[in-house]
Amino acid sequence: MPFGNHSPSYGNIFRTPQPAPYTKHGWHSRRWAVRHTPTHRPIPSGISRQYSSHITFNSLTQFERFYPQVVADGNRVSCGLRINPEYSEVETDLYNPCAPGSRLGITADKLPELPQGVEGLHFHTLCESTSYDLEKTLAQVEDRFGHLLPHIKWLNMGGGHLMTRKDYDTAHLINLLRGFKQRHPGLEIILEPGSAFAWQTGTLVSTIVDIVENHSIKTAILDVSFACHMPDCLEMPYKPAIRGSVEPAPGTYAYRMGGNSCLSGDYIGDWHFDHELQIGDRIIFEDMIHYTTVKTTMFNGIPHPSIACLKSDGKAEIWREYDYYDYKTRMD
Repeated sequence: MPFGNHSPSYGNIFRTPQPAPYTKHGWHSRRWAVRHTPTHRPIPSGISRQYSSHITFNSLTQFERFYPQVVADGNRVSCGLRINPEYSEVETDLYNPCAPGSRLGITADKLPELPQGVEGLHFHTLCESTSYDLEKTLAQVEDRFGHLLPHIKWLNMGGGHLMTRKDYDTAHLINLLRGFKQRHPGLEIILEPGSAFAWQTGTLVSTIVDIVENHSIKTAILDVSFACHMPDCLEMPYKPAIRGSVEPAPGTYAYRMGGNSCLSGDYIGDWHFDHELQIGDRIIFEDMIHYTTVKTTMFNGIPHPSIACLKSDGKAEIWREYDYYDYKTRMD
């Protein structure tokens, strides 16, 4: 649970299917640790190969460049290619990996056959999506890349499977995967439901530090920033849920929420409340764990919210606090 700065405190993908030991390089499992990034760079220590069981390359040139390193390392890592089925249900281009001109993945016309050494394929076209979105994507994958499926060992269906959401049809997902497995019995199936693990698991707690009004628009200025701490809200854009807010109706009070950075556009709104807000009130943004912490910035010295665990007895245990030193060392 992140806390705002003045309240009483707050590229590479690794996915493991089981608890794994923690090392100085992160969570590690030699059984499964899937790595994908649009660009791989030479790593003298071989960390990527040492702590990965599968590596997906975004292009043929990347595979051709780095596969000799895998061979020299004894082929301990299984190599794959990211494919682009040119189909996605994601409507926002910023989050759509299959938009025309996308840099992500290899289209079918560029992949008539697999290079020697490629053991798997990977696609990632979903974003907080349903099993029915996956079903439509799989149809495109089989149509465009079906000729390659008999020649690989594994298929990574990427992330974006929001299977922990209340209305997610898990029975349909199970039947869908079973049907796919029956059609392709030799394939190992990999899923990366990253956000599903963190869905509705924590909040961002902020405090109102000022309330200003301009042209009859009231803005509650907070001790957190949309630009620095909740960038997806501006990028998508989307309006996060605030605990205690209500639907617009006669007699309710409307407020923008303003961030504490110097960016003019660091605000989202409006939200409505059944009472007037006051300086010092808590504003709690729901479901802010999955991308709040990993996409934060310290733009112009804005500190990060502290990280805390809210216990069942109502007490918050502070796990991590940030100060000027964290900002300074990022600049060194």
